[in-house]
Order: sequence, then structure tokens, then C-alpha cells
Amino acid sequence: MRIASHAWRYATPALVLAPVAWPLSPLAALAALAAGALALVFHRDPERVVPDSGVVAPADGRVSVVRREGDRLRVGVYMNVLDVHVNRAPLAGRVESVTHSPGANRPAFSKDSDRNEKVRIDCGAFTVVQIAGAFARRIHPDVAAGDEIARGQRIGHISFGSRVDVILPPHVEVEDLAVEKGETVRAGETVFVEDGALDP
Repeated sequence: MRIASHAWRYATPALVLAPVAWPLSPLAALAALAAGALALVFHRDPERVVPDSGVVAPADGRVSVVRREGDRLRVGVYMNVLDVHVNRAPLAGRVESVTHSPGANRPAFSKDSDRNEKVRIDCGAFTVVQIAGAFARRIHPDVAAGDEIARGQRIGHISFGSRVDVILPPHVEVEDLAVEKGETVRAGETVFVEDGALDP
């Protein structure tokens, strides 16, 4: 199984502790071993079959936000602890900037999470916003300004619970969405908007 980068920083301490703890407490050693294994499973990074067209979901999870902000439509995906937390590009494009903003760590499914720590990946025509959740303390973008990205390409991950939003091109309307609030989606595979709706 492919594992996302940075996973070992969470798994290694527990895996190293397990044999050390065994002589003192086999139960504690087993708990440490389980914690290390769960950290690796949490950071799993499966392959995806990316469609040839359309705007694809940036994350696995449930659509939790559909709202208009000025002339742009924002769609957010809430990832629970069981979801794959690797994020993918919704469209092909060129990264114009990657901006980190400190903030709170409210539950990612709540309205207050808009004020959480976030990383904004601005690609001009669209923007991906990685938002930390209540337990997430690390957002790991894997792209930088100037990078050319492909639809469905891995662009980063967030450790331990979070939300990922896509700010769509200005002419995309709510009725153009192929998903609705509450729907379960898969990063890089589920189509948010068909190609025809992207034409101005």
C-alpha cells in the first residue's frame, strides 16, 4: 500500500516505543504497535482512476459546503478519520501561489472551521483551500508557486481530520454542480462539474 509522505513522523515514535515497552507492559507495547499501524493506515494513498474531463473532487469524504462567495461558488468536502486524506487537483492548471494562514482548530464540519488554520493553493481560475480540523495540526501541501498540475494529481494531504474546499471559476453556477450537499465523493474520481459547464 502506498503511504503519504510525512506518515512516518507519526508512526515511528509509537513503533519504536513498542519493543521498549514490552518488558514493562506487554499491553502498552501492543497499544503502541497498534497506534503506529493506524497512523500508517490513516495516511494510505490509493491510486485513483481520474476522468478525462470535468472538475473532480479534491478530497474523499462528504460534501459539507455549497455556497456562493461574491461571484464564485465554493464547494467543501469534510473528511472524517476513516477517509483517505490525500488531496488532489480538481483541474489542470498552474499554481500561482501557496499561502499558509494560522488560525483556530475548530471541528472541520462546523461553520466556525472557516476561521481555522488553512493553506490556500491559488491556481487563478480555481483555488483549493486545505482547512485543518479539531485534531489536525499539520497541513502538508506538495505543490509550490510555478508548478504545473494535472487534473487528479496529488497536491498534498492533511493529517487527522479536516476539510478541503474548491473555489470554482466565476461562471459556474449551483445548477451546474453534479453533486449536492451530503453526498459522498472520492478524490480525483467524482466529478463536481462537467466540462460543458466550464465554458464561459
